[in-house]
Amino acid sequence: MDQFKQISTFVEVVTKGSLSAAARAEGVAPSLIGRRIDALEQRLGVKLLQRTTRKIVLTNEGMAFLDNCQRILAELEEAEAAVSERNANAVGQLTISAPAGFGRQHVAPLIPSFLAEHQQVNVTLNLNDRVVDLIGDGVDIAIRIATLNDSSLIGVKLADNQRVVVASPAYIKRHGTPRTLADLARHNCLAFNNDGSQRGWTFRQQGKNITHKVSGNMVCNDGEVLHDWALAGKGLAWRSMWEVGAELTTGKLVSVLDEFAAPDHDIYAVFAQKRHLPLRIRLFVDFLKHAYSTPNYWNKKS
Repeated sequence: MDQFKQISTFVEVVTKGSLSAAARAEGVAPSLIGRRIDALEQRLGVKLLQRTTRKIVLTNEGMAFLDNCQRILAELEEAEAAVSERNANAVGQLTISAPAGFGRQHVAPLIPSFLAEHQQVNVTLNLNDRVVDLIGDGVDIAIRIATLNDSSLIGVKLADNQRVVVASPAYIKRHGTPRTLADLARHNCLAFNNDGSQRGWTFRQQGKNITHKVSGNMVCNDGEVLHDWALAGKGLAWRSMWEVGAELTTGKLVSVLDEFAAPDHDIYAVFAQKRHLPLRIRLFVDFLKHAYSTPNYWNKKS
């Protein structure tokens, strides 16, 4: 009996919840499904499933084996898709959501080049700073700059990113360089305010992430404005490297408190599922990854 068929049948039985459901999905008799599971357990020398007339329960060995089987099947599916896609064309509607500032600078400028390569794809780009419901809002890909906590979503890392505290050289000359987090209290901090709630700045101190409340005389709910205020020498701002990398390279801005910079602000593309992912989604994610990995990409203005 085909060993691969045994494995795929085992996964299907667990996914469907019973031998009869797996048999209906394949269009075969339940007895055939049972024989495949029996043969698999006999070959491995372990019990994978505890079966009753009403339900199945995975054994400890079955749970460990299931994880490996699902990974193997997913890798095989991706390999087959990669081969078949070489001669396929991406078609259809692609709806993308991205944070407003990042989308303007690092998504929108790249879309024309993508569409020039894939002329049968249409793109809708929605720019906003709220966390969208991918399924409810009909979004194919969402760009997020954060730690991913939603286990129901698939995330592909597009690029490294970090938040840093920046200021203009003129501001530093007038007010000095903060050396500790406590020094922030004597500086004008340009804070982000969203829905009436002022966001703290996150740092890494003594092995832990901490949120530090800051204060200043200029607050805004638009990150681009905070960026402009920092360039104008109005205070310190806590911004992402994707936004200020070019100014740091040219010296228009300088970073401070770098030893306290916190991780986990990387750039991800997220989508609701991975199996049978449309070609247009796969290609766009690969397109962004390639663009963002270009040498010096983040150190130049897009």
